[in-house]
Amino acid sequence: MAAVPIPLAVRPALLLGVPNQITLVRTVIAMVIAAIAFRTHDLTWLILGYATYWLGDMADGAVARRRNEESEGGAVFDIVCDRACSFLLAAAFMAAFPETIGPLAVFLVQFGVLDTMLSLSFLLWRGTLSPNYFYKVDDPIYLWNWSKPAKAVNTAAVVISLVIAHHTGAQWLPYTVAIGALVVKVVSSYRLVAILRGRTPAAPRG
Repeated sequence: MAAVPIPLAVRPALLLGVPNQITLVRTVIAMVIAAIAFRTHDLTWLILGYATYWLGDMADGAVARRRNEESEGGAVFDIVCDRACSFLLAAAFMAAFPETIGPLAVFLVQFGVLDTMLSLSFLLWRGTLSPNYFYKVDDPIYLWNWSKPAKAVNTAAVVISLVIAHHTGAQWLPYTVAIGALVVKVVSSYRLVAILRGRTPAAPRG
């Protein structure tokens, strides 16, 4: 039986593409660093792991846009790799500093469940290559979740608040940030479901 040809539109999503190679490499490096942090309980390794994850995440998207190689498959691969990095780094954080278990548990619920559902919802609308273009579907959900400020707050603010709490003892801070991010995801999920059920009209950017 002859092999089924791969459509040209799908080929950029393969691991042979440069953006996805970057995603793969940055994920492997970040997870290796997370494993080292897990073993050493060293905050420096944790910070290095998050820096690798974040810088790599920015790099693969920038390269994909510059090379015009954005694709649905690449976006899904990026979303999955983000969760892999976040979960292992969070586990290392909790193992090294047990006081972070509470706020990180809240973060993992919103990022691992609600944010994953929201991030994959772009697949429901043909032609929306990734969550970065969700403003074409609904601008409020995009602004709350994938605008640059929203992305920074979603993960970076939680981690930075954990580091601050570690040095100052202000354990209320990471809880406040994590719960705030959870509220945003709950509101966004409610709006998404309302749009899908026809109860709320979508508001694409004009």
